[in-house]
Amino acid sequence: MALDGPYTLADLLRMTGHKPKPRPAWLDALAARCTVRPEHATGGGGGKSQIPNPKSQIPSPKSEIRNPKSKIQNPKSKILLGIDPGTRRVGWGVVERTASGGLRLVQCGCIAPSPKLALKDRLRDIFAELEEVLGRTRPDAAALEETFAGVNMKSAIAMGEGRGIALLCLARAGVEVLELSPRSIKQAVTGSGAAGKARVAAMVAATLGLKEAPKPEDVTDALAAAIALARRL
Repeated sequence: MALDGPYTLADLLRMTGHKPKPRPAWLDALAARCTVRPEHATGGGGGKSQIPNPKSQIPSPKSEIRNPKSKIQNPKSKILLGIDPGTRRVGWGVVERTASGGLRLVQCGCIAPSPKLALKDRLRDIFAELEEVLGRTRPDAAALEETFAGVNMKSAIAMGEGRGIALLCLARAGVEVLELSPRSIKQAVTGSGAAGKARVAAMVAATLGLKEAPKPEDVTDALAAAIALARRL
């Protein structure tokens, strides 16, 4: 094929059977602004070139970057609930993850039915109070520990019963739940999955700007779960 030109890149693409892709609007605008007018050329006019800085017309890619691992893309603050389930005491703690990524304590407490009550009655009271907490705080997401049998099967069974009540309440409230192992919670809060309870309590207090960790330890454990959730978003 004879090339008697001049040809543009678009002409050459059409000759070879390829359809040229349309240029984006920002590139056309950039080309128009970067064209040197004759009166502004450095030849006869003697003036300086009016070529603008091309970076001023190129959209910054950083403005659209989102964390691909995050389930929450909304930059607004989020209310997060942690629950330490049980059949005698249930710790709960609500923290706010601010738009800047900081954490602050909203509310916390411990549900402790009378130990004289039968199991079914304790579970009934836990269910009612936990639903009241959910209705009052309206969390965006919640976290609680996975079942961990260890060496005490009786404790594992009781924890499973308490988890069932907590999961039922969260499902009825339509709250997304993240179940975490005790080790992963410790790792998120202290940096060590083998940290003891005293270390976890101290880091919970430091993270939330408290003079000391809330008591009983069920509340501290619940807040640790909420902090671990916040650091996974």
